[in-house]
Amino acid sequence: MIDVEAVDTNYPDVLVVSGKYQVKPTLPFTPGKGAVGRIAAIGSQVKLLAMGQRVAVQVEYGAYAEKLRAPASTCYPVPDSVSAVDAAASLLAHQTAWFALKDRARFSPGERVLVLGGGGGVGVASIQLAKALGAGLVIAGTRGAAKLDAVRAAGADDVVDLSQPNLRDALRTDVQRLTHGRGVDIVLDPIGGVAFEAALRCLAWRGRHVVIGFAGGDIPSVRANYLLVKNIEVSGLQASDYRDRCPNAAAEAQAEIFGMIERGLFRPLVTETLPLASFAAALAKLETGRASGKIVLSIN
Repeated sequence: MIDVEAVDTNYPDVLVVSGKYQVKPTLPFTPGKGAVGRIAAIGSQVKLLAMGQRVAVQVEYGAYAEKLRAPASTCYPVPDSVSAVDAAASLLAHQTAWFALKDRARFSPGERVLVLGGGGGVGVASIQLAKALGAGLVIAGTRGAAKLDAVRAAGADDVVDLSQPNLRDALRTDVQRLTHGRGVDIVLDPIGGVAFEAALRCLAWRGRHVVIGFAGGDIPSVRANYLLVKNIEVSGLQASDYRDRCPNAAAEAQAEIFGMIERGLFRPLVTETLPLASFAAALAKLETGRASGKIVLSIN
C-alpha cells in the first residue's frame, strides 16, 4: 500500500474515463496510471522494497487516490534527489518515449528524430530523451505557435508546423530543408491522422516510424509497397505491455530515466501542479490539447 504524494496525468486517462481505451475497467473505478509516494504497508514476500521507502508506481488504473495498492514489480525506487512531482511526471510518458526510441526504433546516437505532437506529454518526453541519448537532430512537430515554448524548453533543435495547408508535401519540404535533403531516421508519432502519411514521406532510407497513439483523430493506413520501395518500416508501441509482460525491462528503463534526471540531462517539463480534487480540470486540458508538457496532481 502506498501513501500517495503526487499523481501522473496522461491523455490515456481521458480515453479510459470516456470508455474509449482498449482496457475498460469495471464500473465504478478510479482512473490514473501512475503515482509517487511512500510504502505504508508491504507484503511478507516482498524483499527488495521496505516500509517508508519512496517509490514511483505504475498501474492500469487507480492512481487518482490518496492510497494506492500495487504489485511490487511495478514499484520503482525514487532517488532522494528527485522530487515527488518530477518523479510522477517521468513515468508513463517517459517510459513510452524510452521504449519507442530504444526498442521499437532501435535508436543510435547521432540519428535524426522527428517528434509529432511535440508539445504534449509524450512529445516532450520524446524530445528530452532523444537529446539526452545523443540524437544528432531533434525536430518537433506542433500545430501553430501555442506550444513553441514547451518544445524549445524540452530541447528541440527545430520546429515544424503541423497545421499548415497541404501538409503531405509541406512537411517533407520542411524536413528536407532542416536535414539538408537527408530526411529523418526516426519518427515518433502519438497523433496519427493526416500527419502520419506526411511524416512517413520524411523518412530517410531505412527509416523507422513508431506509431504511439492517435491523439490527432483518425487512425491512418499505409500502403505496403511504399515501405518496400523506400526500405522503411512502421511499428507500433503499447507501452503498458512492457510493464505487464516485461516488468524487469520497465524497472530498468525507469531507473535509467531517474538516473538521467539525477545527472541533470533533463528535468520533466511540469507546466502545472493541481490538487487531486481538480483532476477534472487536468483531464479537460488534456482532452482539448491545451496541456503543454505535464500536469501533475499533488496531495498535501
